[in-house]
Amino acid sequence: QVQLVESGGGLVQAGGSLRLSCAASGRTFTNYAMGWFRQAPGKEREFVAVIDWSGSRTYYTDSVKGRFTISRDNAKNTVYLQMNSLKPEDTAVYYCAARSGSVHYSRDEYDYWGQGTQVTVSS
Repeated sequence: QVQLVESGGGLVQAGGSLRLSCAASGRTFTNYAMGWFRQAPGKEREFVAVIDWSGSRTYYTDSVKGRFTISRDNAKNTVYLQMNSLKPEDTAVYYCAARSGSVHYSRDEYDYWGQGTQVTVSS
């Protein structure tokens, strides 16, 4: 089992920044690719970003490219999502997820999920 706990969400004005953290425990952190997903009210949970076990490969959905950065600190068993130039359409509950093996975009391919952290961007 892997336990994931997100933190860092909050209310921010458009154009502002937030950094989300996801602390992992339970299994060897470097066995897992780590992803961030988000779910807005009335919408499906969607892929945001993913990072491989080493941190050398990252992928983003088009709407956040150039604004969001995913990173990980394997010594701290933590993955981060730095979010800059936030827009009202970024408002959602953000979830981190762990997948044994390589990176993937589909939420169905992830084994473990955190409880989520709310991000609200006001206009």
